[in-house]
Amino acid sequence: MAASAVNSLRRPIRGPENAVGKQLGWRRQVFASGPLAPCGGRAAWDVGERTMTPTPEAAAPDTAQPSRSFIEDAAITQYLVSDQRCLMVVPASDAVRSPGGSVSAGMVLTVFDVGASHPAIIASRPDWTATQDISLHGAEPVTEGPIVLDNQLVRVGKKAVIASTAVYDGHGLDDVDKLVRLIDQAGPSSDAPTGLTRAGSGLLTFARIPRAAAPGMDDYDPGQWIGQVHRPAAGPPVQGSLYERMGLELVDARTGQFDLERTPFVTNSIGTILGGALAVMVEAAAEALCPGLVATDLQIHYLSQVRTGPARTAGTVLRDAGDHAVVTVRVTDAGHGDQLLALATVTLRKG
Repeated sequence: MAASAVNSLRRPIRGPENAVGKQLGWRRQVFASGPLAPCGGRAAWDVGERTMTPTPEAAAPDTAQPSRSFIEDAAITQYLVSDQRCLMVVPASDAVRSPGGSVSAGMVLTVFDVGASHPAIIASRPDWTATQDISLHGAEPVTEGPIVLDNQLVRVGKKAVIASTAVYDGHGLDDVDKLVRLIDQAGPSSDAPTGLTRAGSGLLTFARIPRAAAPGMDDYDPGQWIGQVHRPAAGPPVQGSLYERMGLELVDARTGQFDLERTPFVTNSIGTILGGALAVMVEAAAEALCPGLVATDLQIHYLSQVRTGPARTAGTVLRDAGDHAVVTVRVTDAGHGDQLLALATVTLRKG
């Protein structure tokens, strides 16, 4: 299970309480095409290189601290519409874009995980939640932004809570009340509300676990924020690419190997790497194997949490059809006997 964004973002409505991690310098690497060249032996790949879990935690707004993480950099506005619904609005800034310039599917999954965790935890009381499986299926790319996610509970069971999300390109509209009104007026059968573009959908399964698994969260209750809009705290301008800021280190593009250390920038309050950070790793690994293609669909099964680190990816191309590809990615704890952390399947298409 993955460290949902709550243990590091349990200021639900502000962002992670982690300090900015040490930024590593990117190295220039060139991988020539040849017998091992992934996805049809495309030309040499030249890239600058830098280099599970209780739910994303968010501390109450009045307890926010001046530290940051990759989630907080995203400048998320959160509106807990009801005990079963949370709207998230995210600027389509460099903070959520992959080095290639497109909105990162891994970051969209991260925001989904954070937003869906609030109603899931309300529904699970007195239990806690841990992200078990998460998927995103892309439709149209987000070209303007902001990125809008309408997260809603689907089912609350004794052992699991399931949530869904509808993802939209807001095309300049960031007023949460207007967004909710447009979405509700359109209804579930509509392709997209007036003025918005449907960008994708997602599904997430939270496992219900004892609250004791999340130390320090005994009094955490997102129910107190129902009906409130929480906007991001002002922070310094984001510098460098998403991968640079996370400390994501490319080791070998031919095998999709990236390493990610357990720095405060990507971990939660109990010191394990967030599931969202692993999602960005998975996306990076798949795109390294298939240069020229962009990850649009991700499905991730979280199996365990990082104990030592670094987290390490390894990918295999299952299908290479020219205009799209399917890649599987394994994430392991390289410092803990290569313990399996997550299994993922990624679909990539031409950007």
